[in-house]
Amino acid sequence: MSDLNEINMKHENVLHQIQSPDDLRKLSREDLPQLAQELRAFILDSVSSTGGHLSSNLGTVELTIALHYVFTTPDDRLIWDVGHQSYAHKILTGRRELMHTLRKLGGISGFPRRSESIYDTFGTAHSSTSISAAMGMARAFQTKNEKQVAIAVIGDGAMSAGMAFEALNNAGVYTDLPLIVILNDNDMSISPAVGALNRYLARLMSGSFYANTKKGIDSVLSMAPPLREFAKRLEEHAKGMVVPGTIFEEFGFNYIGPIDGHDLDSLVPTLQNVKRLALAGEGPQFLHIVTKKGQGYKLAEADPVLYHGPGKFDPSTGILASTTPAKKTFTQIFGEWMCDQAAVDERLIGITPAMREGSGLVAFEKRFPKRYYDVGIAEQHAVTFAAGLACEGLKPVVAIYSTFLQRGYDQLIHDVALQDLPVVFALDRAGIVGADGATHAGAFDIPFLRCIPNMVIMTPADERECRQLLSTAYSLKHPSAVRYPRGTGVGITPLSNLEVLPVGIAKMERLSQQGAGKRLAILCFGTLLYPAIEVGKNIDATVVNMRFVKPLDEQLLLQMGREYDGFISLEDGVIAGGAGSACAEFLMKSNICKPFLQLGLPDQFIDHGDPGLLMAQCGLDAIGIEKSIRNFFFKPE
Repeated sequence: MSDLNEINMKHENVLHQIQSPDDLRKLSREDLPQLAQELRAFILDSVSSTGGHLSSNLGTVELTIALHYVFTTPDDRLIWDVGHQSYAHKILTGRRELMHTLRKLGGISGFPRRSESIYDTFGTAHSSTSISAAMGMARAFQTKNEKQVAIAVIGDGAMSAGMAFEALNNAGVYTDLPLIVILNDNDMSISPAVGALNRYLARLMSGSFYANTKKGIDSVLSMAPPLREFAKRLEEHAKGMVVPGTIFEEFGFNYIGPIDGHDLDSLVPTLQNVKRLALAGEGPQFLHIVTKKGQGYKLAEADPVLYHGPGKFDPSTGILASTTPAKKTFTQIFGEWMCDQAAVDERLIGITPAMREGSGLVAFEKRFPKRYYDVGIAEQHAVTFAAGLACEGLKPVVAIYSTFLQRGYDQLIHDVALQDLPVVFALDRAGIVGADGATHAGAFDIPFLRCIPNMVIMTPADERECRQLLSTAYSLKHPSAVRYPRGTGVGITPLSNLEVLPVGIAKMERLSQQGAGKRLAILCFGTLLYPAIEVGKNIDATVVNMRFVKPLDEQLLLQMGREYDGFISLEDGVIAGGAGSACAEFLMKSNICKPFLQLGLPDQFIDHGDPGLLMAQCGLDAIGIEKSIRNFFFKPE
């Protein structure tokens, strides 16, 4: 399946028969390779039309088929860790005809979702949760005296997180637990995999003894073809003796593997054996498979990072570089600032939890490799590691998505803020993220950060201000966060210098001309400043670019509190406990009680879809903002 023309042939000999895993289990073993070929072709055709995760899904086609073929899903619970590798699973579980709606508003999710299908047994999108959840299900089966199995499929990148090892450590205590963990080892998470575990897995497959044993056996038995099966078994036993799955067996798991994750003739019988062991009370099982991201599509195989989460593209030509210059994204602005700041201050250290590309640190790693740390998918460790660096006088910058900082919250409070250490958090993907949906939306960072003492929180309105506020955060002797959205801003070119802005000082963007009547002020936090200016012109309101959530420009708020008749706060985070709440709290504490309208994300999880449509649904486009203000302040009594 490596030839592009072969991939794009629209086979419908087997796949069209599959409406559920029950149909799949009716097929003969001989039909499965053909199904894999058709399924891989369908995924390529589908993702190239909608955008989505490609490399990871091409790599799990055979594994998905084998799992649903062997196990009685959904009675046997199947959990896909991270979940971006579950497209084949969706297609085989009755959602093939909905794949054209993938990640679109009202369509199916790009991740497993319990409300979407009975086959999505656990919602996953943040990594390393599968073993804990599967263990809980397995213990529930035992508590209810049910003969079922829970299967966690986890990648080598996700296995680098502490939570995965916490679950392994706990699961191994129960010697009859009907739990199966499948390590999908593709030597590739999103950024190149790092850490001791990855090196261990690499050694497992590349030891010289393996190669020498195989060569020796081939040489001795080359004239005895009937003994080749014996040779294969001897080689596998040799592997077990030299480099066993010691780390997993010490946790109490029965380790099996590694095996080829694209070989159905190996996968199916191995999974059948593993299932038998799990149901027989032989304890938790650990199966190590080796797969290749982008399998079957040469362009994705050659560059799985580029094809990790592409937009729409032509499969026959692949992803082509744009010929028209595009506005720089906030992520690019951050990456350029990192390089420029590092060039003038050798104390700067860049840290990312396995999101080098997503956080814009590719150029930084190339220019400053000794000052760049990818700690793997280990957000807790990333935060405390940064704290340790800061204790010794270095200046760590943690590049992390807003939604992933949630995973290091205790460390943020206890290890950074409590000790008042100067760690900078560059929070990418703040606000609505679009197609990735609720699991990746950066909706909660303002409330969970602003309640922490010593924190400074900044919300740039555009690209230029993003660079300025990053420089400002870096100059502080306290922990700080600069939050910015996914994608581009309005296109304002950043200045080349490293200008620092005064902390806690807002900027008046538009002054109301209203002399009498209802004089209103719109207090803006972040990129919603620009639709607010448009609204301000329509209703003649003052518009303030607040810039700082903490500390607020209290002097300006006091002055405006005495002069204005009403206030509107505007932010692309949740209203509850957000920046608007901070302003209202301050005014009330100052004994200023004026009508106050808070606009932001509602008290609900925002689904996946086009970001512009989602913002409009939340009433955060210019039309929606103006409508809310008019209804609140100008509605006839």
